[in-house]
Order: sequence, then structure tokens, then C-alpha cells
Amino acid sequence: MTGFEDPRPLLAVTMGDITGVGPEIIIKALSETSVYEYSRPLVLGDLPALAQAGDICRVAVVLHETPSPREGVYKPGTIDIMALSRLNPQEIRYGQPTSESGAAMVAYILTAADLALSGQVAGVVTAPISKAAMHLGGYHYPGHTELLAARCQTQNFAMMLAGGAFRVVLATIHCPLREVPERLIRADLLRLFLLTHRSLMADFGLARPWLGVAALNPHAGEGGLFGDEEACIIAPAVAAAREQGIDLVGPLPADTIFVRHQRGEFDAVVVMYHDQGLIPLKLLHFGDAVNVTLGLPIIRTSVDHGTAYDLAGTGRADPGSLTAALRLAADMAQARATRS
Repeated sequence: MTGFEDPRPLLAVTMGDITGVGPEIIIKALSETSVYEYSRPLVLGDLPALAQAGDICRVAVVLHETPSPREGVYKPGTIDIMALSRLNPQEIRYGQPTSESGAAMVAYILTAADLALSGQVAGVVTAPISKAAMHLGGYHYPGHTELLAARCQTQNFAMMLAGGAFRVVLATIHCPLREVPERLIRADLLRLFLLTHRSLMADFGLARPWLGVAALNPHAGEGGLFGDEEACIIAPAVAAAREQGIDLVGPLPADTIFVRHQRGEFDAVVVMYHDQGLIPLKLLHFGDAVNVTLGLPIIRTSVDHGTAYDLAGTGRADPGSLTAALRLAADMAQARATRS
């Protein structure tokens, strides 16, 4: 059976910052036989770093270097890798990224995106990166998502965090809390509702998604007593989305909407700011949540944690989020294939 006849989606797994836990969580996750039942993972990264991670984690697997996705073996006990760098392990220190490791880190991501855009892989799964390393490498982006969006020439994108069927989509991401109200714009919220609706259908196989929309203020503003963003911005955007055939409800008080979500009332909840959505998500799914980029022409999932420099090199990093990201990317690839 050739790679193109194999029904398992081929996934590019980027190593991230090699001075962090990326190599270790990859070696642990891909040593699990179950991963190969639903996917063909191909690591894009640094060969010496992956070999060193195997030694640290005491994982006995064969590292198979392949020049292209087509030539991987994709079987348990073997990890396929496109070695895009071979940095000297003697010059690499955990928690201390360099310009060389930063440039290599970005090369893994851009190559994976190009492979996905050309159809050579079905999706991209990313290990954690360091923004400081990215800047050291000469790439000045706020983060992973913006780098991938630029490579894919995509302007309408969003961040979803998913723990099983518990999904939150962020209207604003990394900004001071005091800036959130001024960043909430009616037209932008409408685009986000439409994007989330389309993504749930195309990537999650939901025929008719139902969305909840969280309020910004306590008690959804209490009729304007605690703020007017609900009446002036959020509610009109919800009404406009309903006029376009989207099933959604809100703005609902944030202190109850997540209870309803956990009970299965919604397929996703759109939240107004970062911690509003990530606190309940990580309370329920710490260790197995997945970061998903909506709106890209390619599938991209990621771990929901950072480089964990304090754990790098110890062999103690938990691969649970990466394993969940692999599973979700494979499921999304199957959903897209079925829909198309």
C-alpha cells in the first residue's frame, strides 16, 4: 500500500523551540502505538535534538530520516523525521534559545505550512514555540497563529481552544484587560460568528452548529447598569448573525454559560477575552486541551501550553495535549475529506 492509498491522514508535526519541551513530548507521543492507528505523523525538526530527547525520556524507537512525506514508513516503533536542522547539541542549552534555534524553529513551521498548502500533508500539528526565539531568528510576529496566517495569506482567522466537545473561541486574545471593550467591534464579532459556524461544519462535521455567546460584563450588563457593550455591540452582532441563518444565543452571563456548555447545550461558546474562556477550559481539560486555528485553508492544531523551560531536559513533560492535538487534527482531516 502506498502513502497515497493509506486512509490515515498524514500530519506534519513541527518540533517548536528545541530548547523547550517540544522534542520530549514528541518522542513520548509518537512512541504510543495508538497514534499510528488513526494518523501518519511526520516530524519536521532537528534530528540531534530528537535523538537526545529519546535518551532523556528513555524511549527506544527508531528515528527514520526521510526527504519527503511520501517516503516515510509510518509504523509503530519508528518515528519519521524530515531533518530541517542539525544543530550541535553541545551548543544548545535548555531554556536558552539562540538566533540559530529560532530560525530553525520558524523553518519547521513554514515548511509544514507549505506542505499542507500543496496537499502533501493533511494537516499541521505544532509543538510549543518561544516568541523570543522567533524574534531572535529574525521573524517579528506576535506568535504562531499570525505567522501561519501570513504564510497562508489569510486575514480572517480565530483561535479556538477545545477539550473534547467543550470549545471556546476568542474574540480578543493577548491584550490588557482594559483594552478589551474598545477592541470589541460589531462587524468583527459578526465575522467571528460566521467563521466559527463554518469551521464547526467543515472541520468538526456538525451539520447544524449551535453557538453560545458570552457577555462581557457581570450579569450581561444588567440592563446597562454594569456596562452597555452587550446592548450596543454584542447583541446587534448576534442579531445580524441570526439574520444570516446562524443558530446562536447571547449575550449570556459568563457565570452560567459554561455550565450550560458543559451540559451539552452548545457546540462552542464565543468569549470576549482570553481568561474568560481559558479558565473554565483548563479547569475541565488541563492536560488534554488543544489549540485550533480557525479560518486557515490548512488544518492546524497545537498544544495548549508553552515551552515549559523549567521542565525541558528532565523527561517529565506530559505529552497529553500533543496526543490530543494529533487526534483532533486527524479527525478534522477526515471531516474535511468527507465533506468534500
